[in-house]
Amino acid sequence: MMSKGEIVLGCLAPHPPHLVYADNPPQNEAYSEGGWETLRWGYARLARKLKNIDYDAIVIFTPHWQTYIGTHFLGLPEFKSKSVDPIFPNLFRFNYDLKVDVDLAEKMREAADEAGIITKMMTNPDFRVDYGTITSCHLLNPDWDKPIVTISSNRNTHYYSPEVMIEQAGALGRACAKAIEESGKRVVLVSSHSLSHRHFVTEAPLPEDMSLEHIYNHSQYVWDMKIIDLMRQGKSREVIDIMPEFTEQTIAETEGGGLIWMMAAMGHPDYSAEIYGYQSVIGTGNLIASWDPNDETREYVL
Repeated sequence: MMSKGEIVLGCLAPHPPHLVYADNPPQNEAYSEGGWETLRWGYARLARKLKNIDYDAIVIFTPHWQTYIGTHFLGLPEFKSKSVDPIFPNLFRFNYDLKVDVDLAEKMREAADEAGIITKMMTNPDFRVDYGTITSCHLLNPDWDKPIVTISSNRNTHYYSPEVMIEQAGALGRACAKAIEESGKRVVLVSSHSLSHRHFVTEAPLPEDMSLEHIYNHSQYVWDMKIIDLMRQGKSREVIDIMPEFTEQTIAETEGGGLIWMMAAMGHPDYSAEIYGYQSVIGTGNLIASWDPNDETREYVL
């Protein structure tokens, strides 16, 4: 009998293209003088942790692949193209070549379908993978040596309400967890988004000029710290409970449902999150954190 699959780590992995720009990887065409070190170094530390974990695939839920009918999954073994950020084409022109665990994606789609969620596999070879997926996956695993599964974010918050989003994203998380268990695979879950998301509407002449970088306003900061404090205390259910208000007050990217999906898939962890770094990018609040279900390897990072 095949051993049960499991979720070996859950990551909150924000995707500002600025972080890839600041790192100057060979895949990106823009050149920078650095910037946003607190987040980039936090990512490097989490990437080192991932290197020491035995896992088969990364499953990432992104708010920038927005679908209005159902939840979609990448459905071809390889996607290769150039990703250009629509708002920051000056920073992010990234040549990607990524592998997909289609078998796992299909199992998740089937489990979601059985749970009553409308689903679809993306099998268009010319489909351009969103920059949220590429940024988060690159920063967590710059070697790109693991296959991924990308899940779209159905726009329930916009169509209905944040409460409907919580219900739907939670159901999707539970379905994905069931599929992972049945697959026998060891999987890292990634929720790709920032926290507070009010941002500047003009760009500095030099984007990486850190003298101009700060949180949009103090109330955004206070909300972010409230969420982080609950995560430190292992109160993931309370985080979800206040999410509608948090999302409304801070225009947070949590409106896509990523964190709700991941917390539900992990059974709402009651242990402390590992905090790897918090910093503003163009006024938005970005937190790098992970949830390690293994008591022996869980760390108190920051």
